[in-house]
Amino acid sequence: MGWRYSRGRRSGLLAEEEVLLVRSAQRGEPEAFDRLVDWYAPGIYNFALRMLQSAEEAEDAAQEAFVRAYTSLRQFRGRSSFATWLHRVAMNVCLDQIKRRRRQPFSLAREDPPTEPRLPASEGDPASAAERRERQAIIRSAIDSLPEAQRAIVVLYDLEGLSYQECAQALNTSVGTVKSRLNRARLALKTKLAPQLELLRSG
Repeated sequence: MGWRYSRGRRSGLLAEEEVLLVRSAQRGEPEAFDRLVDWYAPGIYNFALRMLQSAEEAEDAAQEAFVRAYTSLRQFRGRSSFATWLHRVAMNVCLDQIKRRRRQPFSLAREDPPTEPRLPASEGDPASAAERRERQAIIRSAIDSLPEAQRAIVVLYDLEGLSYQECAQALNTSVGTVKSRLNRARLALKTKLAPQLELLRSG
């Protein structure tokens, strides 16, 4: 493989160009896959970061996702979009990683992921910045405590912005199951976040 993974900002890519790149990559043209990696790497990394809550593990998972995608690219038949298929690959990598670490509990002492914007010390109200980080940590902790299937659908639908159909394709399940899991996940989050409601509303 001649491509190099990067978390940098993606460059412009049209849907028609994506189809051509996928076909070229399937014919064994490494430059085409390089272009797909450039386009999707930031989103796949952020997806893995939300699933794993660890920048180091997210980077490893994103790299593994692209390796798996490259080696199984000929199996992609276009029944879903390439983005949805790639999310499915990344999802499987993340679930494998979660199983390996046996779901270590989230700690509020864990450092915020480095991709989240931080308020410079010389700007704004330090107290407000601290409250914002605390709210983010509370929400991340609640999401991280969900069962794997529910956490996956929250990340895909609410955070990644995939449609019900795309979520169903990424998780290899039905739209009805996606909606059911999402409803259960939201109810669970509402219960978990209820004791912190005053702090969350203050933002």
